[in-house]
Amino acid sequence: MNQAISLRGVGLLLMAATAWGGLFPVALATLPVLDPFHMTAIRYAITAVIFVALLVFAEGPQSLKTDGRALRIAALGSVGFAGLGLFVFVGLEHSRPEHGAIIMALQPLIAAIVAWLLRGVRPPRATLAFLGVALAGVLLVVTKGHFTGLFSDGTGFGDVLMFLGAVSWVIYTLGATDFSTWSPLRYTALTCVLGLPAIFGAMVIATATGYVSTPSVADVESVGWQLAYIVGIASVLGVLSWNAGNKLVGVVNGVLFINFVPVTVFAIRIAQGHRFQPIEFIGAALVIGALIANNLVVRRAAVSAPRRSMKTDRLALRVHGAAAKPQGCG
Repeated sequence: MNQAISLRGVGLLLMAATAWGGLFPVALATLPVLDPFHMTAIRYAITAVIFVALLVFAEGPQSLKTDGRALRIAALGSVGFAGLGLFVFVGLEHSRPEHGAIIMALQPLIAAIVAWLLRGVRPPRATLAFLGVALAGVLLVVTKGHFTGLFSDGTGFGDVLMFLGAVSWVIYTLGATDFSTWSPLRYTALTCVLGLPAIFGAMVIATATGYVSTPSVADVESVGWQLAYIVGIASVLGVLSWNAGNKLVGVVNGVLFINFVPVTVFAIRIAQGHRFQPIEFIGAALVIGALIANNLVVRRAAVSAPRRSMKTDRLALRVHGAAAKPQGCG
């Protein structure tokens, strides 16, 4: 691989991971003013417009056609964008940014399990073992080593919701394998647009039942810079950088950079004055180490089994690198 191309890909992937890492602290600062339902609706409504404009510019108006698969696209968009946005942001109201980042980093390992359940692709035993190590690391971060107090401090409920958000995004990401002839931009744009009814439907229900109240224009304006970051940096720049970086260095290489999401969050929280306990760093190291080790297993399996069909190889790589295509934190 050309060194200049490789360095450009690394730079793009670092940019994306840093953007997504910053999303959690920024969203936490926004939630007291703008609830998760209205925040998600505003976020993806604007993001959808931007992605559609980029898609038309890059591939032409014909790329907006759903090829008769509108229901499938809408279902995946609802699971992905509504599931990720609402589960993560509602969960964040009850938890902490570092918990969300660590849980989101589990996506490559979660993908292996989801693909096993939905597609019958059994992951290697080593991957199952690494998933166990990673989950142990998450528990150390979440409980600070006091496992019996998982739900006692109130974060356990939020952590479960964010885990469901990660699972939702994995299902959405694996759905991209059914649209192999589409570009990542087309899949992302159309699923984002057709996922909006579910997002706005959830917002209407939450408002009608009194769970949330409609924010005023002044409320939205008061968090304008946060929304600009969530939409422009995390949702648009992050996605485009991630896709471009993975195209340059490959999915198997690119998925490793998901580890920089929790690293970024921890760095931001330290800069904000938050003091972590040593056990939390140990837990984060276990998660990151398990992801790296699993990546090495995937590489070795790809090299040692060259006689497998090309279709199986492609599916395996997409399963183990699921957080890398089309994106990692939406």
